[in-house]
Amino acid sequence: MSGRQTGRPTLETVAARAGVGRGTVSRATNGSHRVSDRTREAAGRAIAELGYAPDQAARSPAGRRTDAIALVVPETEARLWAEPYFLDVIRGVSSELGAADKQLLLTLVRTEQERRRFEQYLAAQRVDGVLLVSVHRDDPLPDRVRALGLPAVLNGRRSPQEPTAYVDTDNVGAARSAVEHLAGRGRCRIATITGPLDMDAAYGRLVGYRHALAAAGLPADERLVAGGDFTEDGGRRAMRDLLGRCPDLDAVFAASDVMAVGALAVLRARGLDVPGDIALVGVDDSPVARLLDPPLTTVRQPVEEMGRAMAGLLLRQIAGEDAAPSRLVLPTELVVRRSS
Repeated sequence: MSGRQTGRPTLETVAARAGVGRGTVSRATNGSHRVSDRTREAAGRAIAELGYAPDQAARSPAGRRTDAIALVVPETEARLWAEPYFLDVIRGVSSELGAADKQLLLTLVRTEQERRRFEQYLAAQRVDGVLLVSVHRDDPLPDRVRALGLPAVLNGRRSPQEPTAYVDTDNVGAARSAVEHLAGRGRCRIATITGPLDMDAAYGRLVGYRHALAAAGLPADERLVAGGDFTEDGGRRAMRDLLGRCPDLDAVFAASDVMAVGALAVLRARGLDVPGDIALVGVDDSPVARLLDPPLTTVRQPVEEMGRAMAGLLLRQIAGEDAAPSRLVLPTELVVRRSS
């Protein structure tokens, strides 16, 4: 007889994979303090590898739900509270879930150990669904969530082939509108500061930048492309690199307002006038864009609306109203201010 497993994994198959007893796995998934950390991690790995999900009907009478939703952010506390983007997403999610009388559980997953611990928490069926923000291309967590049979919605897809439901904005169009605006103002040496290119949003903005240059008849010069990481420090470093390579540049498209803040600080320190010497455009239309001197031209993303839409899609999944993953892409809008 073949040893290959078929059908839905059971508690017994998880126990065999973990090398422990059935009762030990049950206690581990239910958060018992009688299970050692080492055993809990072994059970968690087996659960994730097999895609085991406890039977909801057996877990609770009449299919009772937890009425709790996990919002997962793979960032540090410092970045979470420093960047308006995350706060706007949380605000939108919270308002939608509050109206539906659901509890929001904010979870930071920054390390592999924290990810395994969170997977164990999910396997114990303590939430009804999961929202994930700021996912990178190789992030396995959305697939783990789906393997556990839990509804999930992403804030931004990992790739064009994303199998999980998501809410995104038109990142290609956002960059295109920014660069078209700069070219229309007579700028011909337009640089860009990208986000991390293993994130689809950052890659899409780079694609839009290149499309707009081509449409304007401007040459593509890779020296005008500098990598950033959606942080202010990343914007500073990238701006220094650009000025070192291309001191004659006359415009910069930063893929986020936060990076534009860092770029502006470097330009000022070099004695360069914005927009006289170099025009500057960001993305997000965060509150900081209006407070800069000069106020920042930027591409507005409806971030809070994205949060509400994510929560709405998840609630429909939980209610059984969405048979297939939903994919929603929201439009962006150029907001012209004095930096360009």
